[in-house]
Amino acid sequence: MKHTIRNVLLAGSALIALVGLTMYLVVFSPATASYEGELSVWIPPTADIDAVADSLEARGILRKRRSFLALARLSGWGNQIKAGHYRIKSGDSNHKILNIFRRGLQEPVRVSIPAGTRRERIARAMATNMAFTEADARAVMADEEFALSLNTDTTGLLGYMLPDTYFFYWLTDVRDVVQRIKKEAENTVNKHRPVEITDPMSDDDVLVLASIIEWETSYVPEKATIAGVYLNRIRDGWPLQADPTVQYAVMQTEGEKRRLFNVDYKLEHPYNTYRFRGLPPGPVTNPSATSIEAVLNPEEHGYFYFVAKGDGSHLFSRTLSEHNLRAREYRAMMKVRRRMQAEASTNQGT
Repeated sequence: MKHTIRNVLLAGSALIALVGLTMYLVVFSPATASYEGELSVWIPPTADIDAVADSLEARGILRKRRSFLALARLSGWGNQIKAGHYRIKSGDSNHKILNIFRRGLQEPVRVSIPAGTRRERIARAMATNMAFTEADARAVMADEEFALSLNTDTTGLLGYMLPDTYFFYWLTDVRDVVQRIKKEAENTVNKHRPVEITDPMSDDDVLVLASIIEWETSYVPEKATIAGVYLNRIRDGWPLQADPTVQYAVMQTEGEKRRLFNVDYKLEHPYNTYRFRGLPPGPVTNPSATSIEAVLNPEEHGYFYFVAKGDGSHLFSRTLSEHNLRAREYRAMMKVRRRMQAEASTNQGT
């Protein structure tokens, strides 16, 4: 009898130990597949625990679906999961994964806004890693009431889409994203604006001129010089005569960028600064911080003209005769270059 009781106790103890070990393994042992570093998973607001497990499997994260679901249901944590973007380390346990989800320990996603681009591409860049769509972003950027709430309009809003890399939580509303980016642009203007200027340009005007410079050159050392040229023209009442504004007018009319021709400079369009004096009605693109800084801290000089050298930089002139000479030299160089490119293309095809 004593022997039987002892065997029962031993068996019971073994069973308890086995159950305990099993529970420990279910809860605390590594539940992921083996991979390098971390993997992302996106949990939408409508996802239940089964959908979460599906996402984890689809991303190559979860190795033991049944044990994950068992712990989620037994603990009740499966009903406490917060939507969002999460990153799971290889070797994380079911307990750790569920704890991350129920506490909402999200990881921000990267939003990279390119410089000198169109509204459509900005909207696409904003939406690439976010829960909202490109259509959502385009609609918000075209919302006059929303733009007005940001103390601008939909035309001016383009200039405030400061190129940079931002981090947002995946479910952040698109309006909050646009508002944050606009605030960063305002901070950039304030950072570079000299305090001693008695009659400063408005933020809108700074961004309009900066947008023109953004399309004029990517060579940062020359941006302040080009800003000085345009500000000299404005000061003396000259037409701005900025090619980027003509390019923008062509894009608005035809839908695409292309090489400009003489006839384009006669285009009847409010952005054509060869026909209309002063700054155009709005920015032609979204300027980078270096273009904004150039407008606010321009180089002081006597230049009124500049022409491309063909290598990304420019030659600057004080007089029209000097400028015309350099412009002819540039056109001749470009003619030779295009002929050589055409000959090279023909030779490749034969």
